[in-house]
Amino acid sequence: MSSRLARPTNDRMIGGVCAALARRFGTSATTMRVIFLLSCLLPGPQFLLYIALWILLPSEDKTRAAW
Repeated sequence: MSSRLARPTNDRMIGGVCAALARRFGTSATTMRVIFLLSCLLPGPQFLLYIALWILLPSEDKTRAAW
């Protein structure tokens, strides 16, 4: 399990947020995407949270350049 949360460059569908969370929690990106889509059926700010994470999480290529 990775300690740094960064959006991957090779497994993105839209912004790479679900892929980053999947890597962090040790599951597949598809599973995380399904969980996110199912959570959108519930009331709450899921879409806004996705947008916020898209803005706040660094891209993996920028993280590599910083190291």
